[in-house]
Amino acid sequence: MHRFETRADLDAAVGQHLGHSSWLTIDQQRIDLFADATDDHQWIHVDPARAASGPYGSTVAHGYLTLSLVPALVGEVLDYPGWPAKLNYGSDKVRFPAAVPVGSRVRAGVELQAVRKTASGIQVANRVTVEVEGSDRPALVAETLTLLM
Repeated sequence: MHRFETRADLDAAVGQHLGHSSWLTIDQQRIDLFADATDDHQWIHVDPARAASGPYGSTVAHGYLTLSLVPALVGEVLDYPGWPAKLNYGSDKVRFPAAVPVGSRVRAGVELQAVRKTASGIQVANRVTVEVEGSDRPALVAETLTLLM
């Protein structure tokens, strides 16, 4: 776990790979709950029988389900205890290069890309790559932005 207490700590880590989260299994219950929460019940996600003859041979996680896991996964890699408030400021360049089949395990790798002073505080840009165990391609690649206040 990388803990950033000061701006100098952040600046010193720019360009560094900070590590990986633990592996998380994506089961059908998680996929179904996400479908219920978002009203996205496309068969490729929630119908195992139909998905078995589909392009992946099983159901797959929603791309946005994978994206929604980023804060928790990244939270295992880094923390900002030197600031009383941190806000998810958004994401840039989000891509979903590979599917996440049901039963897969995923983890996030984090690289600190940039630190910028803004009128509201310090903005931190991290490159997050969500890997699927055993796959050559990542499930997600995104630049996430955190505002430290």
